[in-house]
Amino acid sequence: MKVRGKKAIFLDRDGTVIEDRGHLGNPDDAVFYHFTFKALKMLQKDFMLFIVSNQSGIAKKLITKEEVEKVNRRVLDILEEHGIKITEAYYCPHNREDNCECIKPKPYFLEKAVGKYGIDLSKSFVIGDHPHDVEFAENAGAHGIYVLTGHGEKHTGELKPQWPVAKNLLEAAELILK
Repeated sequence: MKVRGKKAIFLDRDGTVIEDRGHLGNPDDAVFYHFTFKALKMLQKDFMLFIVSNQSGIAKKLITKEEVEKVNRRVLDILEEHGIKITEAYYCPHNREDNCECIKPKPYFLEKAVGKYGIDLSKSFVIGDHPHDVEFAENAGAHGIYVLTGHGEKHTGELKPQWPVAKNLLEAAELILK
């Protein structure tokens, strides 16, 4: 008998779940898009939810790991207050120049979730506002959806024609659940 893996949604944090306000160090500055809660409630019926975020501000000494963790904790707490469970929130604290293994689009965190939670990436999605988010999905055998919130509009010229594009997280959720 073949074991069936779990389905998951891997969400970029800044510009996808919450507004992108630069290197966020103060938890009180985390502002959710008005559609975030509805979108995540729809998705969590069929998928485990994760957050995966590049936080290069740590390497640049603009924010600390502790600040990122406090912001993440606040984001998770608010989502939980709305009945949304994030299984785990991962972040990379490095600069692209550090050539680390965990910065998106390298699939490190997707592979980590597969090992820990039994995720089937072929049935899973990454949603984000940067081409690296969709490349992150491709590099691990998941499906990527590019959203136009956050930095999304700025990077549309870098998109590959085959990449699905959604106006925002809610539209991405609707595409996935069709």
